[in-house]
Amino acid sequence: MQKYLFKNISIVNEGKISCLDVLVRGERIEKLGSQISSKGQVREIDGTGKYLFPGVIDDQVHFREPGLVHKADIYSESKAAAAGGVTSFMEMPNTIPNALSLSLLEDKYRRAGSTSICNYSFFMGVSNDNSEEVLKANAFAREICGIKIFMGSSTGNMLVDKAETLSRIFGNSELLIACHCEQEDIIKENYNRIKGKKGDLSPSDHPLIRDKSACYASSSFAISLARKHGSRLHVLHISTDAETDLFQNDIPLKDKKITAEVCVHHLHFTSDDYERLGYQIKCNPAIKSPENKATLWKALLNNRLDVIATDHAPHLLSEKMPPYESAHAGLPLVQHGLQLMLHYYKLGAISLEKIAEKMSHAVADCFLIKDRGYIREGYMADLCVVDMEKPNTISNNNILYKCNWSPLEGTTLPATITHTMVNGKLVYENGSFDESIKGQRLLFNR
Repeated sequence: MQKYLFKNISIVNEGKISCLDVLVRGERIEKLGSQISSKGQVREIDGTGKYLFPGVIDDQVHFREPGLVHKADIYSESKAAAAGGVTSFMEMPNTIPNALSLSLLEDKYRRAGSTSICNYSFFMGVSNDNSEEVLKANAFAREICGIKIFMGSSTGNMLVDKAETLSRIFGNSELLIACHCEQEDIIKENYNRIKGKKGDLSPSDHPLIRDKSACYASSSFAISLARKHGSRLHVLHISTDAETDLFQNDIPLKDKKITAEVCVHHLHFTSDDYERLGYQIKCNPAIKSPENKATLWKALLNNRLDVIATDHAPHLLSEKMPPYESAHAGLPLVQHGLQLMLHYYKLGAISLEKIAEKMSHAVADCFLIKDRGYIREGYMADLCVVDMEKPNTISNNNILYKCNWSPLEGTTLPATITHTMVNGKLVYENGSFDESIKGQRLLFNR
């Protein structure tokens, strides 16, 4: 049984930073302490001057398999994730075919079991017509991260706007309900008005078409449904200042039935960046004006927003070209989410402890993930090592996404992920991968 001993490393965990040793035996963390010695064969990793984080759990990614594998696949994107310190991901159902049945969902789990370097879970998709199938997932609540409702998207057959369907799902699902919230009729009205005035649209029109009112109307409606039915609701990728007031920060996370996610691109970019990056940063919900970014940061730090994710959504660069109507929405980000937040640590915007909380602890708590998200004795050894003194410039040579581009290309970030451990195995080390053992299916304490 393989053993690893991290020596003299600064552990970022549960609201504090402690210089300790960490002994890993097999899949789990066996011991935390000072000056640990271990008998028998053990590989020591010198952590002097480095930081040990719980592995990032990204609760929203799009890895495109099956059906869209020219953009990405589970294997390629899980490698990129591991290089970015991500040890577990939860993937969305808008693949082809859409994951609208338990059999199609299980096909995705089978694929991940043979190819994913990281741990994995997959959301069950909802359409206007599959509520009976969705509710069968209640029997598998310990094995499925949640169900996903697009309340403002026409992705495939996944726009859900029938009141009867929404009421049945919110009233009867025993799983977490994750919602993409933008109101379709407001978006269409904005599009028709702006298109009628301008003719050809530009990237900077995107936040005017998918505006604050579309987000707020849909998020507030989802929250009203959850309160009416007592549902467990998680609202994805909050992008506006107005929406932050919909969420509580006066109760502990463990007591919240309605939680919220913010994504790294909404914390980093603003509408000012459309001039420079154009459709590269087109995404849904849209990146909006600077005052929204400022309020999102405030709401993250005061715990109205509970978790940080990437919403990693790769497309070929050729698919991001004009005209507006055909430029695909989504950004590839999973490799660089943690490093981007470490950039904001260097700027003084967020602490290392808060990064670990929002990218690992809180995700595990929101989804009730079994034995992950913390550096604790007996927990699964999902860990990443960060060198804060080793800057990293994002370039075409080190981007691992299958689509082979990033809106952050050319950016120098202040830290480097040197090691990523998944289930007690070093899957990534200084640019090299060990793919001999695959990740595991996440389990949930429900």
